[in-house]
This record gives sequence, structure tokens and C-alpha cells, in this order.
Amino acid sequence: MTLKVIYFMVNGRLDHAEFRTDCSSTDVKDLLRASVEAGPHNILTMYDAEGNVVNISPSLTANDVNTCYRLEVVASDLQNRALAVPTELRNMDNRLENLETKVLEDTGKTTDLKSQVESFKRKLENVEHQSWIGLFKGQERPQRRASQGHRPVQDEQAQVRRTFRHMSSLHVNDKVREYLKTPLFDNWQWEEAEMLVLLQVMYTDLDFLTAFHIEVDVLQNFLFEVYRHYNNIPFHNFQHCFCVTQMMYGLIWLTDLRSKLERIDLFVMLTSALCHDLDHPGYNNVYQINARTDLALRYNDISPLENHHCAVAFAILAKPECNILKSLTGNQYKHIRAGMIKCILATDMARHNEILNKFKVTLPVFDFKTEGHKEVLMKILVKVSDISNEARPMAVAEPWLDCLLQEFFNQSDSEKLKGLPVTPFMDRDKVSKPSSQTGFIRFVLLPLFTELTKLFPCLEQHILEPVRKALDYYSDLEKEAQAEAGCAKP
Repeated sequence: MTLKVIYFMVNGRLDHAEFRTDCSSTDVKDLLRASVEAGPHNILTMYDAEGNVVNISPSLTANDVNTCYRLEVVASDLQNRALAVPTELRNMDNRLENLETKVLEDTGKTTDLKSQVESFKRKLENVEHQSWIGLFKGQERPQRRASQGHRPVQDEQAQVRRTFRHMSSLHVNDKVREYLKTPLFDNWQWEEAEMLVLLQVMYTDLDFLTAFHIEVDVLQNFLFEVYRHYNNIPFHNFQHCFCVTQMMYGLIWLTDLRSKLERIDLFVMLTSALCHDLDHPGYNNVYQINARTDLALRYNDISPLENHHCAVAFAILAKPECNILKSLTGNQYKHIRAGMIKCILATDMARHNEILNKFKVTLPVFDFKTEGHKEVLMKILVKVSDISNEARPMAVAEPWLDCLLQEFFNQSDSEKLKGLPVTPFMDRDKVSKPSSQTGFIRFVLLPLFTELTKLFPCLEQHILEPVRKALDYYSDLEKEAQAEAGCAKP
């Protein structure tokens, strides 16, 4: 693999670094830390010759002494400070700068909620310094704390609930609200309690609370129960739930769907996105059927996971304290239930071509007032949101691919151990990052996103162009890997 050389100024002196283009972001950051004699928990910022923040990663552009970067330490070593530093700041430093798991300090003392709330307030007030303008692009993805069983331990859940309740009274400013409406949103910068606050913002800003007479505390109970029913697995977890919902929310605003569809249908799509993977076990439908699991037996091998997600969603809604539908008329409830079931079942990739072909047929004569046209569009929008990671900035999208591959590899390992048919695209012995994406982008994402942009041309710059760039990126990586493999042969 080729060596890359970058030149940079640090503390008034010129320095340079050499690294392999196939190394990790952690390797590059460690190399740069050595130049400034920084500790392992310091956060670094790199600027280009024009003063723009750039990603600290192997993708840094090679330069010369005339176009050198500028390297600065932008935060001190939080782990070595006195205990007076707010817990939230320590956790932020950990999750942004290390691959360590997120932990709450187990000191036997009550976590200082006031400090957490103040930290969240500062984050909202200073969102222009968040990663979406590049400050933390290139950081390794944070990981949730490993817990016993699938779900976070009860203590962690209780802490998330308390923090959410306290933070929910804060005003989320206009900059954050606008950022939340775009595919640029970086989920890796937000804790679970903070994401719950942002979900509440989505329901509020779409006027769902007023239109459907939803009480704030009932909405909060519902959102928390949804969080609690996502398992702590590599990909299909609460952060994925949040990302899908946030993308759905963004699409509603970007396409001005508020003027094209009834509010009840917007509610159906957003809530379907929120609930679409509830209690996902980390093993797909093929595994469920081949392993003859309880879910496969219960749903007769017909979309067992998606049927289960729907059932869990309505079990949560059946709890009086979580029932955000309790003030609806009978007809409104039937409309929402039927719509959510259709949208969530549509996320079964086994039905992908069927749904896409139906959508294609409607496009030449599409009418937002035609029930069949509207129904297939709602399914398409939820599907696009579900598999939209590659429409996000690469620094946000690529860590999600790592998460997905880990979950895939876990399944194929289990299939091998149990003597089940091994899913080819999940086999760690046969799959690489670039090879896993090029086919998926070329044959699934691009056809789907292209058809949607025919109805909404405004989406081309927001989701279609980033996906095309992602295909170019992974295609180049795949060619490099093939070339190296060819050179390695005797």
C-alpha cells in the first residue's frame, strides 16, 4: 500500500507525518498526537492552508511545505482532570476520541444531572462547533456500552430516562432544528438522552402534539419505551432507529410533504421509521427461517422480523402511559395502524423489487390525491430512510458500515456453528468493506434513489449525489484491493 506524506505546522514549527493509506483514523491521530506530545484523550483539530477544518483520517490530502496543514490541540485531557469536570464532558471526550465503550462512572454516587443538562445546553448553544462543519470528522465511531444480555442494564436505562426528562425542558435553538432537517446530521455526536430530546422536537415541530392532542409526558413515555425496546447490538440499535427517523423527518421538510400529504400520513411515516426495527435480534429473516426460531414459527416465515417490529410497536402503544393515539377517533386509529403496518412491512428487503416496480408504474401519472399512489410513496420514503446511510457524509456513513458488517459477521459465524446455510454477503471470509457496498449501492440504492428524485428533483443534491460519490469511493477501494491481490500472487 502506498505511503502518504503530509506536512503541517504545529506549535510554530514545521513537521511532517508518513502513514499508509490503508491505516486507520486512530493510527493517524496517534501519529499526530506524538508530534504535539498530547495524551491519548486529547482532541486535535487540523486546518488546511485556507483555514478550513479537515478530517483527521487516512483520506487527508498529501501536500508539500507550501500548502502545509496547521495542527492544534483543541481540548485538554479530560480524564486527568479533577472530578469536578462534568460527567457529560468526560463521556463526550471518550466517545469522540477513543474506541472505548461509553460508561457511566460507577462510584455509588448520584450522577449530577445539573451538570449534564448544562453540558447539553452548551452543546445546543454552540452547535456550529459540532462535527457537521468538520470539527470531529475522521474520529472513530463511538460504541455503546456492552451490557449483560441484549439491552442496556436497568441502571443505564433509568439514567437515560432521568437525563431525558431534565433535558426536555431546554429550548432547542433554530440552528439545531435546521440541522436536524438535513442528511448532514451526525448522530455520533449525540447521547441517547439527547436523541430522545431531538425526537421530541420532531414530533413538536410537525405539529403532531397539537393535531392529535398528544400530552408531552405521554410522548416522552412513548419515546423512552421505544428506546428501551431497541437491543444493544452493532447495527439495528437505537442509534439506527434515530438515524432512520431523522432522515424521514428531513425528507418531509426537503420535499415539502406538509403541503402534499395530510398530517396523519406524515405521522404514520415518522412513527413507522421510529418503530421499524423494534426488538431486532441482530439476525435477519433468512436466519430466522433457517433456524426455525419462535418468530419464524409465529409468523409462518412471512417477514417474521417486520411483523414482530409492528407487534412490539403496538404493544408499547397499548400501555396507557405511552398511548400517543388515545385521543384519536376510531377511524384515525385504524388509518394509523394500517399505515404503520404497511410501511414497516415494506422494509423487508425481500419485497424491495416489488415495491419499487409499483412506484415506477405510478410515476408518469403520479397524483398525491390518489390513495394507491400515496400509499406506495409512503412505503418508498420509509424504505429510503431505512437504507440512507450512504446519503450522509462519509465520516458519518462509513462507521455505520463497520457496524453493519460486524452484525453480518456475527450472523454468519452463528450460521457456521449451527450448521445452517451461510449467507454469502455476510461471510467474514469472503466479504470486504468495498465489495459489500459497490453492489448494494449500484443495484439497490441508486435505482431506488433515482426513481424518488424523478418525483422530487430537489433530492438529487441531498441524497442521490452523495450516493454516487460513495459508489466512486468504494469502487476505487475495490480496484486497489484487487490490484494488490494481483501483485501478491506468485
